[in-house]
Amino acid sequence: MIDQEKINRHAFLKNLRLKGAALVAVYCAGNSLTSCQNDSAVTPLGADIILDLTDSKYSALKTNNGYVVLSAQNVVVARTGTNTYVAVTLICSHEQKREITYRSGEFYCTAHGARFDNAGKGLNTEGKKGLTVYTTSLNGTTLTVKAA
Repeated sequence: MIDQEKINRHAFLKNLRLKGAALVAVYCAGNSLTSCQNDSAVTPLGADIILDLTDSKYSALKTNNGYVVLSAQNVVVARTGTNTYVAVTLICSHEQKREITYRSGEFYCTAHGARFDNAGKGLNTEGKKGLTVYTTSLNGTTLTVKAA
């Protein structure tokens, strides 16, 4: 078994014994170097998601600030107010981690603390790339998350 230790880019480059001008050249390469990241990516929904709000598995959506994670579709649905729902991608734009939750009236990534408002706009440095937001519609007790 291989022992894999996570280290940051600077420590990795120091382990390669890069110093001075060589180290600066690597840093100045900018976006041509990328770190290893979770390979999850935000992909468009293939079809609408239909939720029957009378189903007990969606009971969290009966109260304001309640939310459900639909892992199979990579979507988080939150109740933001009376009969008001917002659906966003489960995948954080910061490092593509499947860690988005809803708390205190905003979407939050538990991996690195990225924060997003209900329109998907980033509220801090980690959230600056925003989140994909899906249109929702409510008809009686049926909530639809639109694919397009």
